[in-house]
Amino acid sequence: MKHIVLTGGGTAGHVTPNIAMIPRLKELGYQISYIGSYEGIEKKLIEELGIPYYGISSGKLRRYFDVKNFTDPFKVMKGFLEANKLMKQLKPDVVFSKGGFVTVPVVIAASRKKIPTFIHESDMTPGLANKLSIPFATKVCCNFPETVEHLPASKAVLTGTPIRQELLSGNPDRARKFTGLTSDKPVIMIIGGSLGAAAVNDAVRAVLPELLKDFQIVHLCGKLDESLKETKGYVQYEYIKKELADLFALADLVISRAGANAICELSALNKPNLLIPLSARASRGDQILNARSFEHLGYSKVLEEEELTNEALLDAVRDLYENRETYMMAMSSSKQQNSIEQIVQLFENAVNK
Repeated sequence: MKHIVLTGGGTAGHVTPNIAMIPRLKELGYQISYIGSYEGIEKKLIEELGIPYYGISSGKLRRYFDVKNFTDPFKVMKGFLEANKLMKQLKPDVVFSKGGFVTVPVVIAASRKKIPTFIHESDMTPGLANKLSIPFATKVCCNFPETVEHLPASKAVLTGTPIRQELLSGNPDRARKFTGLTSDKPVIMIIGGSLGAAAVNDAVRAVLPELLKDFQIVHLCGKLDESLKETKGYVQYEYIKKELADLFALADLVISRAGANAICELSALNKPNLLIPLSARASRGDQILNARSFEHLGYSKVLEEEELTNEALLDAVRDLYENRETYMMAMSSSKQQNSIEQIVQLFENAVNK
C-alpha cells in the first residue's frame, strides 16, 4: 500500500487543505499518517478524522526580538531528531507539507531519506517556514500565477488550493430553513470571525439598515451583537461548521477577508465576492497581495481596510451585485478548479517512478 505523510500546523489554514486531500487519497488506496506539533490546532482536527497522528517539538523562527528566541532553537533541534526518527519508522513513499514551522524538520528529514516531498504555498509570496523548506522539496505547488516568479523554475507548479469537496454540495433550501431567511431578497454572507475581523464586523453593522433595504444578511462574526438579535433579515452566528456549505449555497454575494484558503473556496464556489484584506499594519501584507491578484484575474472586488467607510462599503456592495455575472464568468473559466487531482497526480508520478 502507498503511504503518504501529511504535515502542516499552527493555524487552520495550514490544516484544512490537507483535510481536503484525504478523501481522494483514501480512494486511491493511500495509507495516511499526519505529523504536527504536540498540541497544535492540527492535532484535534486530524484525530477527529481517525488519521494516525504523530506530534513533534516545534519552535517558531522569529525575525524580531522575543525571549523565546533563546529557547525555541532547542525545540527546533528536538523536532529535527523526532522527524528523522519518524521517517525511519513510517517509511512513507511521499510527503506533502502545507506549511507552518512544524513542517520544516519533516521536509528536511524526508529529503535526507530521498523521499519525494511536495510543498504547498497558499499565499502570493512564501512564508518563512516554506522559504526554509523549498530547497529540500521535490516540487512546490502554488496558488497564484505571480507566486511562480518567487520559486525555483524547476520546482514551481501552479495548482491552486485543495478545496473541501463538501462545500460544493450545499443546499439553499436547507439554509433557508436553518436561518429563517426568505427568497424575497438576495443574501449577502459576511465571513468575519474572531481573528482580525473587528473592522469588517463593525463596518457591516454600521450600514446594516441600508443593506437590509435590498439584501438579507448572514453574518459569521465571532462575537455576537445581542442588540441585533431580533433584526429582521439579519442572522448572526459565532461559528458554523456543518451548515457552512448550505449557507454558501444560499449566498448571492460574500464579503470576506482575503486569506488564501478562504478566497480559493469562494472562487471554487463561483461566489461574487468583496474582499477586505487584513491591513499591512496587522500582518505581513499577504492578504493584500492575495486580494489584488484575484482582483486582477477578475474574480473579486477589493476594498482595503484603510478605505473602509460607510459610503465606500455600500458603493462596493451595490457595484458587486450589479456586475455579479461578470465575476462569476471569470471564476468559472479558472484553470485551477481541479487542484486536488493536479496535486495527487504529482504524488502518483513520484510513487510510480
